[in-house]
Amino acid sequence: MRFIISLLVTGLVVALASWIIPGVQVAGFGWAILTGLVIGFVNAIVGGILRLFTFPLNWLTFGLVSFIITVLMIMLSDKIMGTKFEVDGFMPALFFAIAVAVIEMIIGKLTNDKN
Repeated sequence: MRFIISLLVTGLVVALASWIIPGVQVAGFGWAILTGLVIGFVNAIVGGILRLFTFPLNWLTFGLVSFIITVLMIMLSDKIMGTKFEVDGFMPALFFAIAVAVIEMIIGKLTNDKN
C-alpha cells in the first residue's frame, strides 16, 4: 500500500513540476507516474555509477556535480520516454529538478507533521 501511495505522490510531483516549469511537458497523469519511475530508475543506476566515478570532484564542489548528474539523468529520461515526457533543454531540466525537490520537500514536511 505504501508503494502505491509513493507512486501516486511521485506522479503528482512530476505533474505539478511539469505544469509549473515552462519547457517541460508530460502527456498525462499516468505518464507522470511512469516518468517518475523512469527518472528514479535512471538516476539510481546510471546516476549512481556516475556519482561513484565523480566522487572526488563531487566532494570538492560540495555536491554540485551530483546535482548536475541529476539534471542530466532527467534529460536522459526525456530521451527514453520519447514524446510522453519532453524537456526542452538543460535549463528547463535544471528548474524541473529544483521544482521536484522543493515539492517533495513540502509534501514530506506535510506528511511528517500529520504523523
